[in-house]
Amino acid sequence: MSPRHAVVISCAVEGSLDEAVLVRLIRDVGGAPGPVYGRKGKTLLRQKIQGYNNAARGTPWLVLVDLDHDAECAPPFRDEWLPRPSPNMCFRIAVKEIEAWLLADPGHLARFLGVPPSSVPRGSELLDHPKEVIVNLARRSRWREIREDMIPREGSGLSIGPAYSSRLIEFSQTLWRPRVAERNADSLRRCRLRITELVHRHSVH
Repeated sequence: MSPRHAVVISCAVEGSLDEAVLVRLIRDVGGAPGPVYGRKGKTLLRQKIQGYNNAARGTPWLVLVDLDHDAECAPPFRDEWLPRPSPNMCFRIAVKEIEAWLLADPGHLARFLGVPPSSVPRGSELLDHPKEVIVNLARRSRWREIREDMIPREGSGLSIGPAYSSRLIEFSQTLWRPRVAERNADSLRRCRLRITELVHRHSVH
């Protein structure tokens, strides 16, 4: 499908990293990312979800949230947030954080962070805190710039470094391989499948 005729999908996300990942996934399956809403955390998304769902009655929508530790698994979390999704609504949940999807491409993430491939844990969706795992990998980086950008400054009280998100956005847009990662992250595989279905359903043949 040519870009001029690509299916435009509006999105809502928790933050800038989620946005970058979704934009990559939409383009990867031949869609076109439309306006992106939210970007101010999960609480705002929860407040706005019905409005997004109403908008999805007419046009394709994609909403992505992290499971975190809000539920044991995705189905009850999805039922609580959106028991009756509109036909054009693709509501997806990253297990347990969006970082798990990036960790699911261990070879290229290791290359990006400057760490041995063997140091990237497998089974990323089983990790309790994928974000913390990535920060700890950055501590082992052979590149000073990665360490300075992604590790929190001593005494800052923060859990991530000053350019943590920027670095992972860069990775998601350049080296990350969704088709490789989906083999290791089922919630990512399901997300790519649903986006693909949404694009195909609205494509002009």
